[in-house]
Amino acid sequence: MSRSTSLSPEAALPPSAVTADDLDRAVQLAVSVLRQAPPTVWDGRAGSLEWDCWETVEHLSDDLFAYAVQLGPRRPPLEGNVPFVWESRRPGGPANAVHADRAAGPAGLLQVLEASGALLVAMVRTTPPEVRAHHVFGVSDPEGFAAMGAVETLVHTHDLAKGLGLAWNPPSDLCARVLTRLFPDIPQDADPWPTLLWATGRAELPGQPRRTTWRWDGSVRG
Repeated sequence: MSRSTSLSPEAALPPSAVTADDLDRAVQLAVSVLRQAPPTVWDGRAGSLEWDCWETVEHLSDDLFAYAVQLGPRRPPLEGNVPFVWESRRPGGPANAVHADRAAGPAGLLQVLEASGALLVAMVRTTPPEVRAHHVFGVSDPEGFAAMGAVETLVHTHDLAKGLGLAWNPPSDLCARVLTRLFPDIPQDADPWPTLLWATGRAELPGQPRRTTWRWDGSVRG
């Protein structure tokens, strides 16, 4: 007797695709590294950003939350964002819908990050691959939102690691899949992590001019 089986959305993806597992891996690695920072250093600037380290984690949490809710409606919007209120708490600070309770300290802040990442992981894992939703860098699919969440996590953890005095060297295979999905036109023959930093304007790459402006391509691949 035969039995029909239903495959998860990830089962239909090519081996090079960015998956919910990749996103979860990025978030968990980031949280693990950031937990090493002492509680007294979170008010310092995050690398080259204008935000402090606390604000940068809030911004990253907000990115992951925003991508998750974008996939949430039965008919996700194709022309704009789900209309949560995003607001800054100081002039020049990031405009977020997600803010962590300062009284909870860095441990609470990282719990907010982990929870926001889990929301996006769950949405990517359970959303059918044919679903489309708006992003300013191109209408995308669940795999695209997984890749976008991963690149936000990888590069903002780089910013945070610089500000907090931590080492951050994410896995090459994860960086390579993110590059393939979001930056298909850049050099693919160099070390994936330095290349991803170059692609997002954070580092130099031999033989390439340093990027002063950049964006990824979140559009759906054929």
